[in-house]
Amino acid sequence: MVRIHQPGEAVFRSVLPEDIDWKPFATFPPSVRLAVLAGQPSEPGPYVIRVKVPSGVKLMPHRHQEDRIYTVMSGVFYIGLGDQFDGDKVQAYPLGSVIVLPGDTYHFHWAKSGEYVTQVTAIGPLGLEYLDPRDDPRSDFGHATPGSPGDVAGRLRRSAAADGRSDVGGGQSFAR
Repeated sequence: MVRIHQPGEAVFRSVLPEDIDWKPFATFPPSVRLAVLAGQPSEPGPYVIRVKVPSGVKLMPHRHQEDRIYTVMSGVFYIGLGDQFDGDKVQAYPLGSVIVLPGDTYHFHWAKSGEYVTQVTAIGPLGLEYLDPRDDPRSDFGHATPGSPGDVAGRLRRSAAADGRSDVGGGQSFAR
């Protein structure tokens, strides 16, 4: 029986910390960085990304279409659930913590005590929708539509193409 592998997983490879390629990502505030470690987040299938958030940065209430598993790689990850940012409702998760976040759950993050890095494992396509369109850095005011500059999958695809990579493919944005 021939084993069918996920895209990009047919041969052994590794990603060393010094080889992580941190990049800005349109769905985040400008100082936040994202790195794709495995998979194609913009397409159906498993993916692993890391997100680095500098001290003091807040990610306002948003949701993802996909279920996510967060692993805290460094710092303290503060996350709160709900549709309004409330610094008193964030819970602190130290290095090594694992957090399971069901899809379609509104939540918010805060780098309250310093920079943190989380690793996100999920089944794509990656989606992100802010509750308040004014919090969405992808557009002047409103949610991205498929194919627009703010389209999450499109952003990943364009970033990969600009770097000459084919590890990120097409997909869809998460529409309300």
